[in-house]
Amino acid sequence: MTNTQAFVSDQKKVFHNAFWVMVRKEIAGHIRSWRFIVLLILILLTYWGAMLVSMSNLKSIVATSKDPGELFLYLKLLTSTAGNLPPFHVFLSFLGPLVGISLGFDAINSEKQNGTLNRIMAQPVYRDNLLLSKFTSVLLLVGVLLLSLTLLMIGTGTMLTGVFIEAEEVLRILTHTIISIFYIGFWLALAILFSILFRQPATSALTAIGIWLFFTVFYEIILNLAVKAMIPKSASQAEILQIYDHIFNLMRLAPSQLYTDATTTLLVPSVRSLGPVTMDQMAGAIPTLLPFKDSLMIVWPQVSGLIAATLACFAFGYYKFMRREIRS
Repeated sequence: MTNTQAFVSDQKKVFHNAFWVMVRKEIAGHIRSWRFIVLLILILLTYWGAMLVSMSNLKSIVATSKDPGELFLYLKLLTSTAGNLPPFHVFLSFLGPLVGISLGFDAINSEKQNGTLNRIMAQPVYRDNLLLSKFTSVLLLVGVLLLSLTLLMIGTGTMLTGVFIEAEEVLRILTHTIISIFYIGFWLALAILFSILFRQPATSALTAIGIWLFFTVFYEIILNLAVKAMIPKSASQAEILQIYDHIFNLMRLAPSQLYTDATTTLLVPSVRSLGPVTMDQMAGAIPTLLPFKDSLMIVWPQVSGLIAATLACFAFGYYKFMRREIRS
């Protein structure tokens, strides 16, 4: 190896180590911040409430099960409810955007306002390491948190019931955890993008929250009004189903709808379709639980769309950050 190659190799090691140093610094900063502590307490309280309701409803679930071999007890813990509180994955569809937005809305503009951006860039680090470290650190925190809650749920269920978890349940719960990480990652990437585009953290936070509220509340209301206006009074059943099929496709432009479709299908094996189904299509269908592969194939467009939206949003923010003049 020549001296030039050895120098280049040493420089790569330095930059690689610098990236993980920045990731550890970001993780330590989040853990010590009151913002993360409040979000952690909120998630733990909602998880505890959802699990408490599921545990209290556990006896009735086991008693009404027709086939004990297909009980899927741990999936029931994540999806069953007595009507007092929604299941945890429904809670997560509302809390996930708040976690991503609150941990990313001031990722770049706060560094600029505090005057630390120029000092970080003066160190021997690649410019994109700053952006990558902020994105990676939050995803690692969220991943560890969701995985810990999943293991806590499995351990608690095993202690209370003595029933061991099945391989099918492990695949479905782990896939649900990965999808949840990407769902939170989308809102994190969107918040980081706005922190690059806007100079004030308050502006980026309000813009991200406004988009979340639009897709969560107003988007469905607008589509419902559009349905009432589009359906003629003398429409046939086929025309109504076609209109509703278009509406369902438009609903899936919302990230929350993609996440809800994916998690519901994976956690409830009896779900066989996500759109309107006619009686002719239901004729001859055997009412059995779908295997994991079939459930994943049903929601693969939603899963791939959510992952693509997350990567596209982060890539656009990466592009804007790399072309931005940080000294101005």
